[in-house]
Amino acid sequence: MCGEDTAEPRSRGCSGRDLPNGFRAELAGVYSTRVPKAVPTLFPEFTWQGNGQAVHLTFDDGPHPECTPFVLDELGRRGHKGTFFCVGENIERHPDVFDRIRDEGHAWGNHTMRHESGWATPHRAYLRSYLECETITGSGLFRPPYGRITKGQARAIGARSEVVMWTVLTGDFDVRRQPEACLEATNRAMRPGAIAVMHDSQKAAPRLQTVLPGVLDFIESKGWKSEAISMPSR
Repeated sequence: MCGEDTAEPRSRGCSGRDLPNGFRAELAGVYSTRVPKAVPTLFPEFTWQGNGQAVHLTFDDGPHPECTPFVLDELGRRGHKGTFFCVGENIERHPDVFDRIRDEGHAWGNHTMRHESGWATPHRAYLRSYLECETITGSGLFRPPYGRITKGQARAIGARSEVVMWTVLTGDFDVRRQPEACLEATNRAMRPGAIAVMHDSQKAAPRLQTVLPGVLDFIESKGWKSEAISMPSR
């Protein structure tokens, strides 16, 4: 059934490329572990975690006609809510699945129109992609694909939307990882307030189908719930 075609399975921290114009946050290499504590302090304008005893399970790259319903079924059956960072073109392909996300009380966000990397996309083109997707989603939440965004892009988008990063990247997009390894590392990294990233995509499916039920088992054993990230009022 049911990714992110991203980086090497190691933490690379932050890259200083493009320096006269600021920073580029290289976060895609950090997964199946908690983001290093220093990273959020370098980029305080982004949202890195929630508060309280809830966790926030988030899902990137959908909606997908098989993977997203799998996620929605798992969450709904067990009384949890998630946040879905959707690619605009996928919403256009599968509007019925997007409607189901909204109808079932989950949150949703903007993941650009065509899943562009901020590093590889000219500034104006990237902002156009954000605006196209925001016209569809109207959510006020944004997550940059691959976690790659320049300072100028972040400043422009942050003036209109809350930029949501993560605490835990599960690694479900990595075809080299065994599902059980993703699950074990993810559960070890989970804490109250964590924002965890999974992917409702074809590529992630072999790991997602193990990781999501296993994470739900784990957080329930701790007495935690997954809650949707609050969407800014429009």
